[in-house]
Amino acid sequence: MDQRRYLDLIELDYARLRDTATRDLAAPVPRCPGWTTADLLKHVGDTFLHKVETMRRGAWPKPWPPEPDPNGPAAYLNRAMAELRGELASRPPEEQALTWYDPDQTVGFWARRMALETAVHRVDAELAAGEPIMPIPADLAVDGIDEILVTFLAFASRQWPEDFGDALAGADGRTVSITTGANGWLVRLAASGVEVAGDDAPGEASISGAPQDVLLWLWRRADDATLTFDGDPGLVRRLRDLLKEATQ
Repeated sequence: MDQRRYLDLIELDYARLRDTATRDLAAPVPRCPGWTTADLLKHVGDTFLHKVETMRRGAWPKPWPPEPDPNGPAAYLNRAMAELRGELASRPPEEQALTWYDPDQTVGFWARRMALETAVHRVDAELAAGEPIMPIPADLAVDGIDEILVTFLAFASRQWPEDFGDALAGADGRTVSITTGANGWLVRLAASGVEVAGDDAPGEASISGAPQDVLLWLWRRADDATLTFDGDPGLVRRLRDLLKEATQ
């Protein structure tokens, strides 16, 4: 996916998130325990501005986050989106930018990350409102599956294994295959860290479904009923536990 596509999708999901969440700022967000939709709007605004400041400074902004906006969380999100829009539109995707993912230190990393961040939290707003989930385009969903497996799970489990605790320590090297359409990933769960290959080889357990359903399950925004499982259910539970640690 190119940067223009990411920016277009951010715009769509930001608008849907804002419009849905502001209908009831006190509504609880089911998949983010303890949050209201006001908290959700502030979180996304904080995230947008954090990435803007990181790109501008070439360093992580400190102290962070800023004080709450006196005009409210919706106004804050609107301001943050304007800043993010301007920053990403003014920089080529290959331009160097500080990120937490060592293999990719570019503006393009943040365009992709913010597109997926906005899509997942737009779903949070829809779940909070009890409204139907607007479809996530298949190209973004497949890209998001790859992102969560490669950057959030494989990279993070090797870079910061202490964050994964017993869920990683008890992994024994067996594999889970994840497939959606023609796309497949083979995920090896090992105590030394998770490994991910773009491969449709079978694993000791398997997970399959439509791109949106797989993405939302990996992000714990969808339940098991949306997917098809086969093989060792214990491996699936371990993957789910590792994903919980990777995405907190």
